[in-house]
Amino acid sequence: MAKSVMSLVTSPGKVKEGEILFHNENILSKSEKELRSIRGNQISLISQDPMSALNPVVKIGKQMTEVIIRHQKVKKKEAQNIAVNLLKQVGLSSPEERVKQYPHELSGGMKQRVMIAMAMSCNPDLLIADEPTTALDVTIQAQILDLMKNLKNETNMALLLITHDLGIVAQNCTRVIVMYGGLIMEEGPVLDIFQLPNHPYTKGLLNSLPKISNGVKERLAPIQGVTPNLLHPPKGCPFAERCPHKIDICEKERPPYFEIGNERRSMCWLNDRVVGDSHA
Repeated sequence: MAKSVMSLVTSPGKVKEGEILFHNENILSKSEKELRSIRGNQISLISQDPMSALNPVVKIGKQMTEVIIRHQKVKKKEAQNIAVNLLKQVGLSSPEERVKQYPHELSGGMKQRVMIAMAMSCNPDLLIADEPTTALDVTIQAQILDLMKNLKNETNMALLLITHDLGIVAQNCTRVIVMYGGLIMEEGPVLDIFQLPNHPYTKGLLNSLPKISNGVKERLAPIQGVTPNLLHPPKGCPFAERCPHKIDICEKERPPYFEIGNERRSMCWLNDRVVGDSHA
């Protein structure tokens, strides 16, 4: 998803339909030259694996200054000062020493803070965080998420958080998009989605979370079946094969998005009054 938003999908993959609007302009219609001016400057990405994103044989400071010089067009000395200040801003201790270190000399949490500092180096309008807390312990996860929220509030940028952790979604997001098989199943305000899910897939996700009621643990209710082969995507709804509420049309025709109130929409045939009522 992150690569799609930044128009970085590698061949043979491609965005087949729709638009990606940024500042009311379709990114998919931009030339590569125009996209280069957007990436890094206006849209930045924090990857889920900082070790693969950082060059292991180049010191942290050099990697940061290269990004800053390229996008901010400043001299090397000024870029070095900016790098130190950014590391200080993201809460790294002794930033003057950190810029002299290699990635392998830092912990996972430290490397992720470096990635956030690099992403923030050009004051982006949109920060995409792709599974930013992967492989981090719970304490460090909370610190990284708090850091991103604070930076968002301080700079007034938008934050797109991509995660499979519903707890992180509930605590950090205001609006949620639930995706399955490369398509949006349901979209809406976070409280509405969690309190009154509409799409069977969303319901399945929430039902699969462990629950304790009156001190008694409830049995987990996993979603049955397997994910579809996206090399040969199904003709109808991608979740139909696993859906306990599917009807005939689900496997034959992909449902449109139904507006279900309060800035919500859901891609499920059961929201269609004619189709849904006939199978109620």
